[in-house]
Amino acid sequence: MKASISIEDKKEFVRWLLNKHQMKIRESMWILNYIAGHDQIMKYVHFVDNAEGCPRGLVLTALGVDDEPFRFFKGNIVTTDPEKAFHDIRLNWDEDIYIQLHFPESLTSPRYAFVREDNPFEELLISDKEKEIASQFLDTVVEHFSKEKLLLEIDAALDAHDEERFQSLMEQFKQYN
Repeated sequence: MKASISIEDKKEFVRWLLNKHQMKIRESMWILNYIAGHDQIMKYVHFVDNAEGCPRGLVLTALGVDDEPFRFFKGNIVTTDPEKAFHDIRLNWDEDIYIQLHFPESLTSPRYAFVREDNPFEELLISDKEKEIASQFLDTVVEHFSKEKLLLEIDAALDAHDEERFQSLMEQFKQYN
């Protein structure tokens, strides 16, 4: 984890970004200018590679990048309305906000790398591979318990000398194997 980034370094980065890149929607530039103009807000700004999973996040995209122009989320609420984001930032200036930026060469930009921080919530995110593994595990568990239940029903049919039910249950059991 990187040491805390100074407010001045963050402001300098935002000024550089706005001079070098044009955002897809002008409201993104307004929000960045507003944030950079208020040290008390900038103190709570964290630039991250992936704002997903953060309690409050902002995703902004510059021209020249194929990605959505603007997204703001807080908790489970997601909006593409910059006005709502602006009002939330203005009214909740003392809450952390995680900003993910998309601009040409963002991943190789030394200036962006300098102000980027680790996303403390990233470990809470589940990758597609992890979801697939969990899904396979659940499928296996469900199948195992279904077989166990079927075997108990077969035993009960045998105990009751119910040959018709026994044959029907054995057909189901054969489908598992």
